[in-house]
Amino acid sequence: MSDLVKNIIRFMVFILVQVYVLHKIPPLHRFVVPYLYFLYIIWLPFNIGRGWLMVISFFFGLTLDYFLGFPGLHAAPCVLIAYVRPFLVNLLIRQEGAEQSYGSPSIHSMGWAPYFLLVLVLTILHHTYLVFLEWLTLGNDFWFFIGKIGVMTAISLLLILITELLFYRKERYRTNTA
Repeated sequence: MSDLVKNIIRFMVFILVQVYVLHKIPPLHRFVVPYLYFLYIIWLPFNIGRGWLMVISFFFGLTLDYFLGFPGLHAAPCVLIAYVRPFLVNLLIRQEGAEQSYGSPSIHSMGWAPYFLLVLVLTILHHTYLVFLEWLTLGNDFWFFIGKIGVMTAISLLLILITELLFYRKERYRTNTA
């Protein structure tokens, strides 16, 4: 299956799971909505340029906003993590240049520690910006803001770990990198 078709299917699956499964969980809905959709941006291939990565992320966030009824609330954090992701990948990647040898970020291509650090930093960044945008409209106190970021990050990291274990993506090593 080509990368384009695979990413289009992932696009639709992440939107559908977020809208019709995770956003409908009643016990957590008052305080915390578990977010998994931004994993799509993390899983995009290395060879996409920063500009296109930001355009794809904006469209992805806008699509989610359309289904959830929040104009621009999710598009802004998606663009932010799309902008930061190449910087983090360059900092965390092994010196051999896995971005030329593998297709996309994964445990197999980056290793456990760098991949987990990439996911952790992008999750915290995404949730901080998302909760900050919500916090500006609701005007809650500062400890509510910090608590919501902590709980949402913990739940999202647990969902990401479960997703990585259930849907292990074995990246093929590309022998011809020219």
